[in-house]
Amino acid sequence: MPTISHTESSIRIPGTSSRFLEPTGSRDRGQGRLRYLTGGSGTPLVLLHTVRTQAEHFRHLIPLVQNHYTVYALDLPGMGYSQIVPGATYQEPAMRTAVTRLLTQLDLHDVTILGESLGAVLALTTAADLPDRVRRVVAVNPYDYRSGITRTSLLARLIINGVLTPGIGPILARQEPKPILRAILAGGMLDPTNLRDDYVDELLQVGRRPGYPTVARAVYRNLPSLIAARAHYPQVIAPVHLIYGEHDWSRPSDRQANKRQMPNAEFTELPNIGHFIALERPDVPADLLKAVA
Repeated sequence: MPTISHTESSIRIPGTSSRFLEPTGSRDRGQGRLRYLTGGSGTPLVLLHTVRTQAEHFRHLIPLVQNHYTVYALDLPGMGYSQIVPGATYQEPAMRTAVTRLLTQLDLHDVTILGESLGAVLALTTAADLPDRVRRVVAVNPYDYRSGITRTSLLARLIINGVLTPGIGPILARQEPKPILRAILAGGMLDPTNLRDDYVDELLQVGRRPGYPTVARAVYRNLPSLIAARAHYPQVIAPVHLIYGEHDWSRPSDRQANKRQMPNAEFTELPNIGHFIALERPDVPADLLKAVA
């Protein structure tokens, strides 16, 4: 049977509540129950997090925009407090289907989607699939290039490659000391003090859910499907704003490749910022979102 966690996040974002999308058909049952945070008022804003994180990744961004948008911050399948379904796939098309479920099951229109890293890829591919529902895309540091998070540091390379290794990988995935998780995530920031201790504790709590190590390994293995998803970018009709941190893990050649895929997209490169802009400088995407609300 699928594993459902009834545990709630230890992090509270004022003005939001936690809700669930129940599966409505056989295809949905393959992903199970999806949890999302919602609050605010205005046109819909869907927020999509990245690898090994959850909806609370946007804890600092949501209060800055909830007077301008009704926010829907999704826990991607198996992550955060969404249901863990044994045998589920975590390739890009499956995760995109979960985002599509959110928009269609809640019947959202005129939607702005902001995604960071993995979430940026899903924002773009969902917009390509649902042009009649998506109004605008803000893609922050899309995670669609070779090596991915292992570019962060030697430590990240050793840990992630170890987790993906047959045999020893499942054992390593269950061992997640706080200093190691903190060090890997801090590699996505220019100023590691922006990685709050309570957020790391929250991620560790989620990582102890039954079945979560299997989800984590599957998500780390899905990088080739995220690279392949770039083929959908030219199909996006909605206006796109690409945002990169100067010190993002992507290389200049990766960024230029996406500019060529989406020649009409607005492009911003922010100085002195790393990969996790929503944690390090939430005011930057907030100001952009408020300007186009």
